[in-house]
Amino acid sequence: MRILVTAFDPFGGEGRNPAQLVLEALPPGLGGAALAKLLLPTAFHLSAQLLEEALANRLPDALLMLGQAGGRAGIAVEVVGINLADADIPGNLGQQPRDAPLVTGGPAAYFASLPVRALVASLRDAGLPASLSYSAGTFVCNQLIYRALHFIRLQNLPTRAGFIHLPYLPEQAAQKNPPAPSMALADQVKAVKAALTAIQTG
Repeated sequence: MRILVTAFDPFGGEGRNPAQLVLEALPPGLGGAALAKLLLPTAFHLSAQLLEEALANRLPDALLMLGQAGGRAGIAVEVVGINLADADIPGNLGQQPRDAPLVTGGPAAYFASLPVRALVASLRDAGLPASLSYSAGTFVCNQLIYRALHFIRLQNLPTRAGFIHLPYLPEQAAQKNPPAPSMALADQVKAVKAALTAIQTG
């Protein structure tokens, strides 16, 4: 089995992104799966274009996208991506769309095709706080979910896809006023490994 795992670089003035650090910590293989890694810019359009190219070239069996959601208290397994870009802050290339469709004339939403409830169960079994999330926001993360699932549908790819949001690292949370929820990097890596194992069996 081939699984493509993606993450974003730091954004919004942060010096690090837990998703990137988790991606870097993953081994080249886990269980019976070969893992391919792809670091994406936190930027509208370009991140989706790079991922679409990787999907077309690598044809993975599964796609697990990772992103940071500062302020969340646990791991969030996203259920849906919506056809809307509405950014409160600019992405790393300065783009800040407001009330704009991601795909003109596209469906209102796409649901993750990974077994999202099984992923949450695997994380909880590993002793980590996790839940389903029914909103991935309207920033670059949601854009990537929607565009990935749209591309998979258009190209009729066999790839199952989903997205996991990770909380702040403790050192990030310590800089917030008031301090925000956080999770140690080792636990975030443990969570993603548990999710990757569940993808193989789900």
